Amino acid sequence: MNNEKTQKIYKIIMLIILVAFITFTITTIFLYKNNFGDTKYVLVSNDNGDLASDLARFRAIIDEYYLGEVDDNKLKESAIKGYIEGLGDEYSEYITKEEYEEYKINIMGNYVGIGIYMSVYKDTDEIVILSPIEGSPAEEAGILPGDIILKVNGIEYDGEHLDEASAAIKGEEGTKVKIEIKRNEEIINLEVERRKVIVNPVKSEIKNGNIGYIKLTSFDEDTSKIFKEKYEELQKQNINSLIIDLRDNGGGIVQEALTIADYMLEKDAKMLITVNKKENEEIEKSKYDPIITIPVVILVNENSASASEILAGALKDNNRAKIVGTKTYGKGVIQELLTLKDGSAIKLTTEEYYTPNRTKINNVGIEPDELVENDENIEEDLQLKKAIEMVK
Repeated sequence: MNNEKTQKIYKIIMLIILVAFITFTITTIFLYKNNFGDTKYVLVSNDNGDLASDLARFRAIIDEYYLGEVDDNKLKESAIKGYIEGLGDEYSEYITKEEYEEYKINIMGNYVGIGIYMSVYKDTDEIVILSPIEGSPAEEAGILPGDIILKVNGIEYDGEHLDEASAAIKGEEGTKVKIEIKRNEEIINLEVERRKVIVNPVKSEIKNGNIGYIKLTSFDEDTSKIFKEKYEELQKQNINSLIIDLRDNGGGIVQEALTIADYMLEKDAKMLITVNKKENEEIEKSKYDPIITIPVVILVNENSASASEILAGALKDNNRAKIVGTKTYGKGVIQELLTLKDGSAIKLTTEEYYTPNRTKINNVGIEPDELVENDENIEEDLQLKKAIEMVK
């Protein structure tokens, strides 16, 4: 009997010691003496406190163990970037002061670079070139829509690092950048000179004698103003219909697209419905009488996104234009740019938008009235051909 009691007491003592030991290893720093390669494994306590406490704890660990120099500003920027990335939203991001300066230059429509519009293939996470800017170094070098960017100056980039790839492509005027692209199964290496690229997002011409054609490659600042000027030039040449080409247009400033829609819609027509996280709804309506009253056809494809979809959806739902091409990209959310006191900014997705008929766009896209696919093996632009047939 005494033996059994002794054993029970022994077990209890051992259990207490074991619990104490486990608690000690969890709540303290425990250094394993064995090395695995050049790595020494360290077990660090993590009490799951608030963010400030956790960051302070990690900073203490860095100060205690990190061999190199610490750049406090880089640590802060990286922490904020990671925090915003944790939202899991591909459109929300933290923009540093330096990045924000470039961002504003791009919105203004001119910058130093090679002159390309880029996006990300959702399925493959690859960086795809939507189109080179007309007259740009990229166009002169032979870069084409659909080319996949693999490397910039020898460094590989994927869709998750689109911003870094974009920054690497830009640089000082007169310098060159090496770009490795994939075109179908072919790998092509190019060296392209960086120059000041003046973006003209609006191109116009006459088709078949009396059909006006306007191509919008993006919705930058003053795009609507230039669009109006181009239309008035075409009008003087007695056009009787209009084709608006939004293919490979990845979007831009929403208000520019709405202003262009306003040129073609009756006053007080619904153009856009937006809903925020509190489910508050706003309806954007046209403010003026239309200045464009001739028949309109809009060309779209799988790379027509955001503001392009807003313009196409507004005109389609108001029976003001027919849509030709393939289903659009499906970016039906709007970002708000919040500027911080230190010159940096946070871009956050704040609203989802719907067409006037309350058609959902996000991750869905806009279906064309006439589905037409271009054939890579045929030089003829079948989508444009169909548009011309319809406006005749």
